[in-house]
Amino acid sequence: MNTPLPPAEELALIDRELAQLDARRHYLLGRRDWLLRLLNAPVPVSAPGPAAWPAAGPAKDASAPSAQNVLLVLGAVLLAVAALAFTLVSWGSLGITGRAAVLGAVTAAALAAPVPLLRRGLRSTAESVAAVGLLLTVLDAYALHRVGMPDTDPRAYAAGAAAVLAGVWAGYGSALRTLRIPPGAAVLAAQFPLPLAALAAQAGPLDLAWALLATAALDAALALRLRWAALPGAALGVAAVLTGVSESWSAASAAEAWHPSALLLAGAALGVAAAWREPRAWAAALAGGLLAVLAVGGLPRPELALSWAVVVHLLVALPLLAAVRVHALPAHVRRGLGWAGAVVGALTALFGWTAVAPALLARVGVLEEVWAATTPAADPFGAGAAVTVGLLLAAGAAWWLSRVLSRPEPAAVAAVLAWAGLFTAPLLLGFPPAAVFAAQLAVTAGAGLLALRSPDRGTGITAGVCALAGAANVSLGALDGRVATFAVWGLLGALCAAAAAYGPAARWARSGAAACAVGYATGLPAAAAALTDLAVVWWALPVLAVPASVAALGPRLGGVRLPAEIAAGAAGVLALALSAGRAGTLALVLALLGVVCAGAAVRPERRVLGWAAGALFVAATWVRLADAGVAAPEAYTLPVTLPALAVGLLRRRRDPAASSWTAYGPGLSATLLPSLLAAWGDPDWVRPLLLGAAALAVTLAGAQRRLQAPLLLGGGVLAVVALHELAPYVVQVAGALPRWVPPALAGLLLLMVGATYEKRLRDARRLRDAIARLG
Repeated sequence: MNTPLPPAEELALIDRELAQLDARRHYLLGRRDWLLRLLNAPVPVSAPGPAAWPAAGPAKDASAPSAQNVLLVLGAVLLAVAALAFTLVSWGSLGITGRAAVLGAVTAAALAAPVPLLRRGLRSTAESVAAVGLLLTVLDAYALHRVGMPDTDPRAYAAGAAAVLAGVWAGYGSALRTLRIPPGAAVLAAQFPLPLAALAAQAGPLDLAWALLATAALDAALALRLRWAALPGAALGVAAVLTGVSESWSAASAAEAWHPSALLLAGAALGVAAAWREPRAWAAALAGGLLAVLAVGGLPRPELALSWAVVVHLLVALPLLAAVRVHALPAHVRRGLGWAGAVVGALTALFGWTAVAPALLARVGVLEEVWAATTPAADPFGAGAAVTVGLLLAAGAAWWLSRVLSRPEPAAVAAVLAWAGLFTAPLLLGFPPAAVFAAQLAVTAGAGLLALRSPDRGTGITAGVCALAGAANVSLGALDGRVATFAVWGLLGALCAAAAAYGPAARWARSGAAACAVGYATGLPAAAAALTDLAVVWWALPVLAVPASVAALGPRLGGVRLPAEIAAGAAGVLALALSAGRAGTLALVLALLGVVCAGAAVRPERRVLGWAAGALFVAATWVRLADAGVAAPEAYTLPVTLPALAVGLLRRRRDPAASSWTAYGPGLSATLLPSLLAAWGDPDWVRPLLLGAAALAVTLAGAQRRLQAPLLLGGGVLAVVALHELAPYVVQVAGALPRWVPPALAGLLLLMVGATYEKRLRDARRLRDAIARLG
C-alpha cells in the first residue's frame, strides 16, 4: 500500500476520481431512462446531448424510477381513501340514481384509463389507476348490497360477489395483458367464494374442508400460469387436510371415518397431481403419500387398538416404498412417495421403541435384589404382538431399501429394528423365564454372527453394538436366579470365546468378543464364590485365576491378546476392590498379582510388566507392615535393599549400557519410599534427620557417578524431607504476617517469573538435557 504521493494529495486524488465515477453513473442512468422512453413511445424522442463526461455534482437521494413509483403509490392510496370516504360518509346525501351514476362513472373511468396510459408507455401509472379501479368495483359491490339487497345474507352475498369480482378481474387482466395487478387480484378474490358459501350454508367442518380443498385445487391449476398462486393453495390445502385428520382420528366407528378418509384421499390425489406437473414440488408428493396412508389406515382405526392401528398404517405405507422402482412415475414423484413410506416406517419404529425401552430398562431393577427369582408379568403393555410385528415390518422395509438403493445406512437401521423386535418379543408377550432367556440368547448370538460376517463395516458395527447390548441386558436378567446366572453367563462366555477364535472375522469384532469372554470368565468365579459362606474379601482369590490364565496363555491368544490382557487387568482391579475390606487379604492379593505380572514379564514383549510386579510387591509389603503395626519399616526394607543394590551393581558391571533405573531403582525405592512415608507422620526429629542424610548421600553418589536413578530418587526424597521439616515454621510465619502479604508476595513472584521466563526455560532445557545424559 506504499505510494510515492503524500497522504493528503493521494486522498484528494481519490475524492476527485470518486466524484467523476458518481457523475458518470448519473449520466448513464439518464441515458437508460431516455432509451426506455424511446422504446415505449409511439413518436420519436429527441436524444439527449452528446456523451460528454459531465461535471461532478451533488448526488441525488433517490433515482427517477423510485421517486416515480412512490408518487404513483401515494396517488393510488389517496384516490382509494377518497372513494372509501365517499362510499361510507357521503353516500346518503345522493339519491339512488345519483349514487349509481357517480360510482359507475368513476369505476368505468378508472378501469378505462389504463388503456391510453399503456399506449403512451406509462405502465406504472396504468398499474396504479387500475388498482384504484379494482378497489372501486369492490365498493360498487358493497354499495349494491347496502341499497339493493340489504336483506341478503352477508356471507352468501360476499361469496357471490367474490366470484363475480374474480371473473371480472380475470377478464380485465386478460384484456390488458401488460398489467400485473388484475390477475393477482383475481386469484386473491377466487379464494373466498367456496369457503364463504360453505359458511353461509352453515356447513360442518368436513364440508368447509371440502370447500377449502376445492379452492386449493383451483389455485394449483392457476399456479401453472401464476407461480405464486401455489402459496394460498398450499395454505388452504393444509387447513383442509388438518381438518380431515382431526375428524378421522376422532371418528368412533368405521362408518364415521369414511367421510374424512375420502377428503384425505382427495388431498392426496391433489398433492401427487401437483408434484407431477412441477418437478420441484416433490414435497407435495410426500404430503400426498402421507395423506393416502392416513386415509386408508383411518378406515379400520376406530375398530382397532392403537398398537394395531399403527401396524395397519405401516402396511398401507409399504407400497409407497415400492414406488422407487416404478420408473413410469417421474423421478421427483418417486422420491416424494418413497420418503412418505420411509417417514411412516420411522414413526412406527419410534412407537415401537416406546415399548421396547421400558422393557429393556426394567431389568436394571434386578440389581436391587439379586437371585430373588421373580417372574415377569405377562404382556405388560397389552400390545406385544403388535409392537413386534411393527418393528419387524419396518426392519424388512429398511432391508429392502438397502438392497434397492445399494446403501448401507438402511441395512444398519434394519439390523437395529430387527434386533429390538426379536429381543424384546419374549418379554412383551409374557413368555416363561426359560423361554425368554433361550430366545434372547439366540437373538444375541445371531447379532454377533452378523457382526462377524457382515461385509459392510457400518452394518457390522451396528450389529456388534446390538449384540453387546443384548448380552448386557440378558446378563442382568439372569441375575434373577442362581441357575440362570451360571447357565446364561457360561453360554455367553463360550459364545464370546468362539467368536474371538473365529478367524475370518474383522479384528475389531474378535477383540470385543475376547474382552467379553474374559469378563464372563471373571463373573463366573465371583458368582460361584457368592454361593459359599466365604466373606466378600475372599472372593478375590478365585477372580485372580482369570488374569493368571490370560498371562499363562500369552502368545497363544494371537491377535486378541491385547484386549484380553486389558480385560484381565480389569479383573485384577476387581480383585483388589473385593479384597480391600481386610488388610491381610489385600496384601495377599497384591502379592499374587505381583506374581502374575512377574510371570508375564518373563516374555520379552511384556518386560514393562516387571515394573508393575515390583510396585505390587512393594505395595503388598507396605500393606502387611501397616497391618502389623510396624513403626520402623527400615528393619524390613533394608535387608531387601542391600541385596538388590548388590545385584544392580553386578548388572551394571556386566552390562554398562543397562539403565540405572533398572539396576538401582527397585533397591533404592524399597527403603527410601517407605521411610519417607513413615517420616512424614513422625513428630520426632531422629528419623527425618537420618533419612535426609541417607538421601543426601544417595544424591551425591548419583551426581558423582552420573547416574539418573540415585540422583532423582535421592534428590526428591531430600526435598520432601526438607519441606516436612520446614512446614511448621512456614505455617507459623504465615500466621504472623498480615493477610495482604502472601498475595503480594505471590504477585511479585509471578512478575519475576514472567520477566525471566525465556531464560528460565532455556536453563530448564539445559538441565533436562544434562539429566538425560546421565546413566
